[in-house]
Amino acid sequence: MASRISELVLKCADAELLARFWSSVLGYVEIDREDGGLIEIGPPDAGFGGLQPTILLMPSEDPRFGRLPLHIDVNPVDRDQDDELERLLALGARPLDIGQPADAPWHVLADPEGNEFCLLRRQLEP
Repeated sequence: MASRISELVLKCADAELLARFWSSVLGYVEIDREDGGLIEIGPPDAGFGGLQPTILLMPSEDPRFGRLPLHIDVNPVDRDQDDELERLLALGARPLDIGQPADAPWHVLADPEGNEFCLLRRQLEP
């Protein structure tokens, strides 16, 4: 067996804020909380080491905001792209213009700390 991604680590100014945001976006729950403010979120009943990666939100005095070398793409699972866009905006995401074409089939967004992510068109099976 090859390696797989077990967790994604995102340095941030406010781990609580991003844990709430990304948990709501992805349907994740808090899995662990450590001294120093680190919060791990992931799929319900999965926990660390499951087949789906978890996200570690790591408070940092020097977080990188905006366009990161790695970003998250999300797909709607129980609604169409337009309805999911409305939901994400209501959660605190905001649209970004990074020069994408006006007719792009995806939406570029920023989380509450300005980290870029994309909402893709294709609806996935839950």
